[in-house]
Amino acid sequence: MPRWFEGPLAAFDTETTGVDVERDRIVSAALVVQRTAGGVPEVRRWLVSPGVPVPPEATAIHGLTEEHLQRHGRWPAPVMEEVARALAQQSARATPLVVMNAPFDLTLLDRELKRHRNASLAGYLSIHPLCVLDPYVLDKHLDRYRKGRRTLTDLCAHYGVELTGAHDAAADATAALDVVRAIGRRFAGQLEPLSVAELHTRQAVWYAAQARGLQAWFARNGSETTCDPAWPLRPDLPAVA
Repeated sequence: MPRWFEGPLAAFDTETTGVDVERDRIVSAALVVQRTAGGVPEVRRWLVSPGVPVPPEATAIHGLTEEHLQRHGRWPAPVMEEVARALAQQSARATPLVVMNAPFDLTLLDRELKRHRNASLAGYLSIHPLCVLDPYVLDKHLDRYRKGRRTLTDLCAHYGVELTGAHDAAADATAALDVVRAIGRRFAGQLEPLSVAELHTRQAVWYAAQARGLQAWFARNGSETTCDPAWPLRPDLPAVA
């Protein structure tokens, strides 16, 4: 039986109007499925007309203009439904889902589902919960004392993964998937004994510890920035009275 990092993996990524998971919108998404390491990936893409302005700074990152999205994108409601069902399908097949910085993409998808479908991501996954592999969390825990940034571009360079067309959802998802396979091979002695379900649970613990450490660093440097320790999905904000 192949080791989990040599077997089937899926990867999910989004491009957005900004970095606020409660307010910003998805403008493109991609799901990449690879049945075996080195196999030809199956790619599914979505383009969304978000119904809100697309800030120039967001377009500068992913290259998607408001005009292009209005012309070629689809209305968000059916897209979010398709994305959620596609993720649920992979979960039902017990395929681990790679998501770089999972609390961002998965929380944003959850909020979009609530906004446009009056549903939650958990509702689509109630029977078969996701097993998420987050290359950011894995790398930061397994190689915690390495200096330098840990963006997807940095991780690709460190693990020898080619990233062509950064900030395209499909390209980023494919690269994140390859990085997870590379992490699995490099740290096989530590990761191989763990099932993906066990690894999912441990990543939640690792991420919370990482968030506490970053929060302490911010406090020491006089910053009021807060770090949410929830992984892979942030809880809903409390309702305003």
